[in-house]
Amino acid sequence: MLTVFFAPLIIINSGIVLSPLMLFILYIISAFGMAGIGMGIMHDAIHGSYSSSKRINKYMGYTLNLIGANAIVWKIQHNVLHHTYTNIDEADDDINAPFFLRFSPHAKKYWLHQFQHLYVWLFYGLSTISWVTAKDFVRIVRYKKMGFFNEKNELGKVILKVVGWKLVYFSYTLILPLLVVPLAPWIIILAFISMHFVTGLLISTIFQTAHVVPSTEFPLPDENGLIANDWSIHQLATTSNFSPRSRFFSWLIGGLNYQIEHHLLPNICHVHYRKLSRIVAETAKEYGIPYLTKKTFVAAVWDHVKMLRQLGNMELEPTRQGIK
Repeated sequence: MLTVFFAPLIIINSGIVLSPLMLFILYIISAFGMAGIGMGIMHDAIHGSYSSSKRINKYMGYTLNLIGANAIVWKIQHNVLHHTYTNIDEADDDINAPFFLRFSPHAKKYWLHQFQHLYVWLFYGLSTISWVTAKDFVRIVRYKKMGFFNEKNELGKVILKVVGWKLVYFSYTLILPLLVVPLAPWIIILAFISMHFVTGLLISTIFQTAHVVPSTEFPLPDENGLIANDWSIHQLATTSNFSPRSRFFSWLIGGLNYQIEHHLLPNICHVHYRKLSRIVAETAKEYGIPYLTKKTFVAAVWDHVKMLRQLGNMELEPTRQGIK
């Protein structure tokens, strides 16, 4: 995946690309490598499951920085908020969306949400370009207010690190191509955006189809801020697998088709999820706990579309307001 990401960029930065078509092809190939790094390498590494060595996990986690985002910010957003508070409105940062998207039945509904199943794909495509430019800084400010980055001078150090890594990223993905590729700047910028559009569409679709579907729950805490069931049952109720039989697809997306196993055992490398899934499914059946899965990725995406449409047009039934 690192090769798929960097090799096209090396060719672009060699200055030998003269065709706009070839430029777009190389950037889009790089997009698949970027998505692979995001879903496989850095995802395992930041969870501490890429290797038994903390040092290797730390360095492999920096691959996220190499694709324009930041490991420090991601660890809070994903490891802490998403994995702890899965599908809980205002707590899970993966379903905390801008006003024009509604990923939870408990989020405020606007009239334009009735069309979100049609236009959401545009914003999925733009998600990583937003991520590498502004979103990390917005999250840093919000996480500071939530109680993170409280050590002396920690906030300033984090901001400097984020800025530094982003300058490195933009230097070889956009600035250098603008200097060496003998094509109009607007063509190069558009090709760069196309790379991010493909990456954003891939990553967003993979992650959202695991949680924002009709079969998953969106529980609310009680007046004391507590969720009814324990954490493990909560993960099973708010997460869905898809395409469990395709080994190639599983490799391609870093095992994220086994989201249930990942949420239950995030400290275990994704290469073990397929075998673990049999044990988890049998145990869930033994105790009468739902084990949600779709046979294909297409079926999971279609379920996601139906859920987006449902969220945009009507409130969910009362029986889905919490885990029963």
